[in-house]
Amino acid sequence: MNFIITETLNAVKQIYNEEIAESVINIQETRKEFEGQITLVVFPIVRFSKKSPEETATAIGEYLVQNVKEVTAFNVVKGFLNLSIADSYWLNLFNTELLNDDFAKVKPNGQKVMVEYSSPNTNKPLHLGHVRNNLLGYAVAELLKADGYEVFKVNLVNDRGIHICKSMLAWEKWGNGETPESANLKGDHLVGKYYVIFDKEYKKEIEALIAEGQTEDEAKKNAPLIKQAQHMLLAWEAGDEHVIALWKKMNGWVYDGFEVSYKNLGVDFDKYYYESNTYLLGKDTVDEGLEKGVFFKKEDGSVWIDLTAEGLDQKLVLRADGTSVYITQDLGTAQMKYDDYHMDQSIYVVGNEQDYHFKVLFLILEKLGKSWAKGLHHLSYGMVDLPSGKMKSREGTVVDADDLVAEMIDTAKQKTEALGKINDFSDKEKQALYYNIGLGALKYFLLKVEPKKRLLFDPSESIDFQGHTGPFIQYTHARIKSLLSKANYKLVAGEEQINVPLAPTELDMIMLLAKYPEEISNAAKAYSPAFLANYLYEVAKLFNKFYHEVPPIVKEENEALKQHRLNICKLTADVLKSGTKILGINVPERM
Repeated sequence: MNFIITETLNAVKQIYNEEIAESVINIQETRKEFEGQITLVVFPIVRFSKKSPEETATAIGEYLVQNVKEVTAFNVVKGFLNLSIADSYWLNLFNTELLNDDFAKVKPNGQKVMVEYSSPNTNKPLHLGHVRNNLLGYAVAELLKADGYEVFKVNLVNDRGIHICKSMLAWEKWGNGETPESANLKGDHLVGKYYVIFDKEYKKEIEALIAEGQTEDEAKKNAPLIKQAQHMLLAWEAGDEHVIALWKKMNGWVYDGFEVSYKNLGVDFDKYYYESNTYLLGKDTVDEGLEKGVFFKKEDGSVWIDLTAEGLDQKLVLRADGTSVYITQDLGTAQMKYDDYHMDQSIYVVGNEQDYHFKVLFLILEKLGKSWAKGLHHLSYGMVDLPSGKMKSREGTVVDADDLVAEMIDTAKQKTEALGKINDFSDKEKQALYYNIGLGALKYFLLKVEPKKRLLFDPSESIDFQGHTGPFIQYTHARIKSLLSKANYKLVAGEEQINVPLAPTELDMIMLLAKYPEEISNAAKAYSPAFLANYLYEVAKLFNKFYHEVPPIVKEENEALKQHRLNICKLTADVLKSGTKILGINVPERM
């Protein structure tokens, strides 16, 4: 629509003898209740015309109709000029640009961006919260790629600390040499089992000490198990060979388990960082901050930063004994990641319970004068809730990612078989279909909601072939592919297709499909896959309306019109497939 901007600038110059900046021109899609396709917002131009909004809009509308062949009519609603654009313009756009192989492909923009997501602990399996994190991180990374960025996906694994020592200690005490193979369990589930055992035994010790007269706080500190776990952590930090060997073995089990979960979720990473390699980082950054006067040292030797002027508080960055706190590590890790990749932006996909932490982290890095600190962004997201009783969890408290994936596939199987349309599928094809529908439903349901919002996820509700769901989009794609197959479709986009009559829903389809590159760009800028997810639903919904409103396409006798409508079908399928791929969703060819 650049020609509308150009011609409006010409109109203002011719009518009012005023040169105005392109930024003054605001065009948008016309609301459905009014005639036209493009709306010019006239209010910013009024200060140049010195006329009322209605007079200004009318004068510009008359100029455009007289001087621009693509503009066939106009109407004015207060300060809004609604323009009707000739069908020939849309048909030409569709056939020459939208059907081109390069449609929606963006050239590299020279910008580098890192997306850090997943960040699991190695003492338990991935759970429902990790599912949203992984799917969101992956989709944002793919969106940024589609918008021209060079993207690095990284995973900072929390593989050290008291949590992993609890699992290690419990396995030593009660494991009897159990392995993932002997237990027939994924490694992360086996290690998680011993984390739960530790917790149960620890609570027993606390209760016993309270019964002996200790307070709850005293009992928690004095319980033998917690003291043993703390001793094990000190031994790990001191490089004790036995503890290190056990740590490597159990973490190895967990990583094998995680890889299976990541593969099932369809996410991947370019690089893994491990807290065991980064937990000592940041002390150089603290020294730098002291030299620059950004940090100050208290009498006990602890190092702090005062952020009260920014509405925050005083923050400890190094303990009196010289040991790190979490933010110390994050300062050092942020510097290390920048040194590794020199990215322009770095996005941390972390739940909203860490909002304050990242405000402090980013502010400290800015105060330290890090040139790259302005490119840091915390992609905060809300929790995922499940309707009570809808899913059983292995430990009774959190829902494992593996259990959730298995339930989604099973639900997809039940609902697909109930439709009775896959009797001619092989068993292998059926299993692939159940997986794609189940995972498509899960991913779409979690991604269609703005990241910041808390959401309620019902596995059964998410698999609906007619609702605002992933399976509805998948089904629409499969339906189009079936239609194209029956028609023996081949792409033809020539002069004949530019001169066909255009039905209202066809025009709506062309306009909506034309917005695809813009939707990708907007979603990438907002770090919000929800923008793209909801756009794809609108495409699928409008296609179904188009399909029902036009006469049967395959039976159309006018060959040029038939080819044109098949071209619309083809581009719709392409957009649905391309867009869902960015979201990590596979669309079946048939279902």
